[in-house]
Parts: sequence; C-alpha cells; structure tokens
Amino acid sequence: MIKQDLVDAVAAKAGTSKALAAETLDALLRTITAAVTKGDTVQLIGFGSFSTGERAARTGRNPATGAEIQIAAAKTVKFTAGKAFKDAVNGA
Repeated sequence: MIKQDLVDAVAAKAGTSKALAAETLDALLRTITAAVTKGDTVQLIGFGSFSTGERAARTGRNPATGAEIQIAAAKTVKFTAGKAFKDAVNGA
C-alpha cells in the first residue's frame, strides 16, 4: 500500500473527500515528524510508539575493497508496535 492507497482507504472509511483525507494524513505525519525530531516520543495507544535512538560510531568495511572505514554516530527513528497492533497482525 502506498500513500495514495492509504488516503483513498481513509477517505472511504471516514466518508470524506480524498483531499481532506490527504490533508489530514499530511498533518499527522508532519506532527509526528516534528515531535520525534525534537526528541519526544509519540505514543498512539493500541498502535505503537515512535521515538529516537542513538547508533554509536563504529568501524565498518568497504565490501568492494575490504578497507576499514569509520561510520559516524547517528540518531535513528524507532517504531515499537503496540499490543493491539501485534495481536491484529498475528491473528489473535
């Protein structure tokens, strides 16, 4: 499912226009992105939570040459599925 498929499904289930559903989805994604960028955790009970994590600097290898390279530390985005979401996926 791509974003447009999601917009179409939300519009159909909510009984609203596709334009309004797209605006709402875009606003939701912008809000989640802004909150996680600031370091906040966004919890959607029953669905999951978005948060940031840290990846330490490490040494890697260039697969083509075998030479060692330094990989810089980075922030990562984590998603942890909620119980209801996990249960739905597992058919419980």
